[in-house]
Amino acid sequence: MNNKVLIIGLIWPEPDSTAAGERMMQLIEVFQKNKFHISFVSTASKSEKSFPLETLHIETHKIEINSSSFDKLVSQIDPGIVMFDRFLTEEQFGWKITENCPEAIKILDTEDLHFLRNSRQKAFKDKKELNLKYLTNDITKREIASIFRCDLSLIISKYEMDLLSKEFKINNNILFYLPFLMDTINNNKISNYPTFKERIDFITIGNFKHEPNINSVKYLKETIWPLIRTHLPKAKLNVYGAYIPEYVKQMHSEKEGFIIKGWAKDKENVFTKTRVCLAPLNFGAGLKGKLIDSMQYGTPNVTTTLGAESMHDSLKWNGFVKDDPKEFAMDAVKLYENEKIWKNAQQNGISILNQCYDKIKFSNKLMEKIMTLKKNIDDHRLENFIGSMLNHHTVQSTKYLSKWIEAKNNNYK
Repeated sequence: MNNKVLIIGLIWPEPDSTAAGERMMQLIEVFQKNKFHISFVSTASKSEKSFPLETLHIETHKIEINSSSFDKLVSQIDPGIVMFDRFLTEEQFGWKITENCPEAIKILDTEDLHFLRNSRQKAFKDKKELNLKYLTNDITKREIASIFRCDLSLIISKYEMDLLSKEFKINNNILFYLPFLMDTINNNKISNYPTFKERIDFITIGNFKHEPNINSVKYLKETIWPLIRTHLPKAKLNVYGAYIPEYVKQMHSEKEGFIIKGWAKDKENVFTKTRVCLAPLNFGAGLKGKLIDSMQYGTPNVTTTLGAESMHDSLKWNGFVKDDPKEFAMDAVKLYENEKIWKNAQQNGISILNQCYDKIKFSNKLMEKIMTLKKNIDDHRLENFIGSMLNHHTVQSTKYLSKWIEAKNNNYK
């Protein structure tokens, strides 16, 4: 059996600054624990926040779009599995995989559905409810085409699974529900963290290359935080996140207790010394890494319906879920001041993590699915005629456009 996995990354994983980076490292761990040899490639440049994959004995390569050098590299690697990091990498390199290693299983890790996030953002700005008109756009067509062209797509949210299968009629055979993969935790671990009385202030956190996080911080600054400060005049809100733009830095105000901190390299430290996490998300998609972190580190939170979407099944939330800004603020104050409510919320977070994100359970299910695909890949592809059709047309159309661009680029060198 070919146990070589090629991962084509949109960027190099940054687990300390993005939930997508954490997700990628979780997937890498699953493959390595099952004795797969991994090669990771990307067109992006590495940053100071990029994880040093070489320390995990992962072969890495910088690649180029519209270059035959990729064909040579992928032929040398000869992967049995190719995983695309978001649909953009599948658009760029999927046809080359189909042409150079047609037997390789193609897996798309969607991270979250980009078209859903984009549609919700547009509906929010228009102050309208999300509907099919917003959902049916060019990004939707591109992302769903990528899903069809792959043998399997990893979907992080049950809401997104239902949307794809019910609204867009995609066969569940090419979809696989895979949430964040977390170690189970117990009271002993949480008891080692600072107690309610030892913690102070509020936290909000998120990568500022992500538009929902920027909107959330502006919403806190302009609407929610002033309401909280009316009741808690000495409290502070510490804002953490990588890649903070200058206009967000200018929101910093010692007088208002609105403190822009920047990148939190040690998330465990900043979460465990904080009493309450705030995440008033107005749009977005997928699962929210910041809320997983708040559960993991015993820090109850207040979020919106969208923030908590698909994150806790029918279990009690580890804090409060409110959409009205006044109710959001009052519940944040209640959670901050009432130790009994806070402790109950903390216990709810442990239950959610252990029941909804069990790493061992979901990792085993993923490997079982991959092994089934390996044994039955021809039959599996026969059942996905739309995917076969899209692959055929993509190879025919994209191949010659790419070769023309490569030839043009070579003439300018």
